[in-house]
Amino acid sequence: MTKKITFTSTFVDISSQLKRFVSRIVQPDDVEDIVQETFIKSYEADLKQDIQFTRSYMLKTAKHLALNHIAKWDNKFNESLEQDSELPVLLKSMQLEDEYTSKERFLLFCKATEQLSVSIRKCFILKKVYGMSQKEIASEMQLSQSTVEKHIAKGLLQTMLYMREHDKTHELPDASIMPVQSLPLERVSK
Repeated sequence: MTKKITFTSTFVDISSQLKRFVSRIVQPDDVEDIVQETFIKSYEADLKQDIQFTRSYMLKTAKHLALNHIAKWDNKFNESLEQDSELPVLLKSMQLEDEYTSKERFLLFCKATEQLSVSIRKCFILKKVYGMSQKEIASEMQLSQSTVEKHIAKGLLQTMLYMREHDKTHELPDASIMPVQSLPLERVSK
C-alpha cells in the first residue's frame, strides 16, 4: 500500500514539471490530457513491474505520449490537404476576383471625384482619403467649418450618385451609408 501512495505522491510532486515539459511539445489544450494519460500509463506499468526511477519513467512516458500525439495530429491534417488539390487554385481565383473588384471600385470612385468642383473635391478628399478633421481642412483652405461640412456632404452625395449611376451590379458601395433618398437635398445644396 505504501508503494502506491509513494507513486501517487511522486506524480503530484512532479505534475507541474510534467505540464511545463509537455507544453513545449503540444498545444495548450492538450497538456492536461497528456499529463493525465501519463499518470495512467505509468500506474499501469508500475502494477505490472517494479519501476525504480518513477520520476524519470513518468517524464519519458509524457515525452513519448506528447510526440505520438503530435505525429497523429500532423498526419491527419497532411492527408486532407494533399487530397484537395483544387483548394489553392480556388483561393487564388477568389483573391484575383476580389482584387479586380476592389481596383474597379477604386477607379469608379476616382472618376466620381473628378466630376466634383475644385473646392468640394479638395474638402472631400482631405476628409475621406487623408482623414483630416473639418477644423484642419477649414484652416488649410481658409474656409469656415460650416462651409467645409457642406462641401464634404455635397461631395459625398454627388460621388454616391455617380457611383450608383455607373455601377453595373446596382449594389451600394457601402451598406453603412444611408440611402440617397433619405438625405435632404435642399440642406446639402445650400
